Amino acid sequence: MSNENNGMNRAKFYQLALFPMNNGATNVYFVLILSYIATFGENILDLVGFASIMVTLMRLFDAVTDPIIGALMDKTSTKFGKFRPFMVIGNAIMAVSVIVLYVFTPAIPAAMKWARYVAFTVLYAVWVIGYTFQTSVTRAAQAVLTNDPKQRPLFTIFNTIGSLAGMGVMQFVGPILAGDKFFGDYNATWFAVMTPIGIIVSIALTILAIIGIWEKDNENYFGLGGKQETVKISEYITIIKNNKPLQRLMVAGGGCKLALAIATNVTVLCMLYGCMMGNYDGLYLPMMVLGYVFSAPFFALTVRTSQKKGQKASLMTYVAVAFVCYIGVLALLLLWKQGDPAWNLNFMTDGKLSINLYTILFLLFFGIGYGAYYSTADMPIPMVADCADYETYRSGKFIPGIMGTLFSLVDKLVSSLASTVVFLAVSFIGYQGLPTKATPYMDGMNWVVIALFCLVPMVAWALTLISMRGYELDGQRIKVVQAVNAARKAAIANGMSNEEAMATITDETVDIK
Repeated sequence: MSNENNGMNRAKFYQLALFPMNNGATNVYFVLILSYIATFGENILDLVGFASIMVTLMRLFDAVTDPIIGALMDKTSTKFGKFRPFMVIGNAIMAVSVIVLYVFTPAIPAAMKWARYVAFTVLYAVWVIGYTFQTSVTRAAQAVLTNDPKQRPLFTIFNTIGSLAGMGVMQFVGPILAGDKFFGDYNATWFAVMTPIGIIVSIALTILAIIGIWEKDNENYFGLGGKQETVKISEYITIIKNNKPLQRLMVAGGGCKLALAIATNVTVLCMLYGCMMGNYDGLYLPMMVLGYVFSAPFFALTVRTSQKKGQKASLMTYVAVAFVCYIGVLALLLLWKQGDPAWNLNFMTDGKLSINLYTILFLLFFGIGYGAYYSTADMPIPMVADCADYETYRSGKFIPGIMGTLFSLVDKLVSSLASTVVFLAVSFIGYQGLPTKATPYMDGMNWVVIALFCLVPMVAWALTLISMRGYELDGQRIKVVQAVNAARKAAIANGMSNEEAMATITDETVDIK
């Protein structure tokens, strides 16, 4: 424990840099499955309507499995650690299930449609279990990686690097391979090619993450030391009720995840860049890159703000920036006119650079707004570790698995609505099935895009700002929590019982530097 000083558990640089790759590894499947599985079910397996509904049902199933796996994780103790087994097993389950789903189920004859329904449902359910195994570790292991308030905010930067290597690769390569010069409009061949690409990227990132958490994945870094109490699933409601910071973080994180899942849904982007603006292939990738470019300076700003004022202040500041900028995006979409070049996004005309005022304003409002939001999108993950430390401070229990999966439960329950919301919104204007980039514009589609691309994120950000106003764990408060936990851990190591340490070592008895 050479990196532990006076109870402060600090991570080495390579650990801070590599462990967030676990989130990048699972984000590969976030794109491969959650962004495309409804399209796969509708267009490849001809399961019209069923696929979109199953996305919601499976996200609900995913949420239900979270607390079970969280409790299992807290009880796990092997020679390979507490967290690493879940990373390996989860990644293996996802790889196998996705290969069978995307590569082999299209071979089921159309005459055996019942078999397509069964295969789609079963394989999707198996994938969900694997996904929960690995994603649960991202939040839970934050509690052992570091408890230094100056180090935890760095997760967002390294997580972005992992996301660019995972989600970014899938978002960049996917549309290119779906182009007319390659495999076409998200057909069976496209899914068969993208699947092994995604699996290879995810495995590589998982290996890096395992290296990052290897040294910290042992009992020396678990809670206060001494006896660790087992928490039953029936106690989850009590934990949520008493852990007020977790409640507020659930609202903020769940709402923002729903907004992200809807606004970046491939169907929504096809309607915006393809059906409305008429140039999906020419707009999707540049706009995606634009978001990443604008987010870079905001990542530096969020980390600096988090280290000075705490993660609460940072999250609220930059979500507010995103909200204000999206007022501009909303206004521009309201001004959009079908077929009028002056009121459409346009980069090229007759092979030459041609950017109008509408495009310039859209780039600025969207770029700054998305950049500010994207830099905070994963900030709740290290904040869950703060809530886990608060639970140890409050009850003496070290239950990072349960704390992480409680957050995920609400996160997934809310975001499970994404595909169904998109499907219902499209159905409302009379479209049968899900639009693709080749779908012609139809009346009312612009209002669907305005609602899904702008209004939903803005409502989510408003809820985030409201919920975080009463979030207790600001910069100063988390210092107190860490100091008390450190003092109790030292006392227990010297022979004091857990109960006595909890009763006698409090805010008033600890010198907060």
